Amino acid sequence: MLPTENRLRRREDFAAAVRRGRRAGRPLLVVHLRSRPDPHAPGDSLPPARAGFVVSKAVGNAVVRNHVKRRLRHLMRDRLARLPAGSLVVVRALPGAGQAEHAELVRDLDAALRRLLGGTTPCGGPPGNTPRKPGGGGQ
Repeated sequence: MLPTENRLRRREDFAAAVRRGRRAGRPLLVVHLRSRPDPHAPGDSLPPARAGFVVSKAVGNAVVRNHVKRRLRHLMRDRLARLPAGSLVVVRALPGAGQAEHAELVRDLDAALRRLLGGTTPCGGPPGNTPRKPGGGGQ
């Protein structure tokens, strides 16, 4: 579960991340990142990074959609500390995410965040150290 202070809930925050943030698309998901801090934050303290998820009916029925959201929330919880303070992240699941393996979601999320953050992996390891699909042939 994502802590309350790290949840993106307001429509305006989702819109700000999607419309004014940078985007990285992968086969299973699209990640939007707005790293500029909120100008309305009081004082010098920046709020923590917050994440929200969009999983449409194209992904599957309600059970599948909720399962995908739970998996993505779990993955983002471990990666939020690597994001700049005050940033907004929206993870939009694409139709293939409902049938994807855990390792595939990890690979796509890490690759998208790595691209948005400029070359470092969100897990803290060196670039290119993300898990690959077995039998993938190297690339």
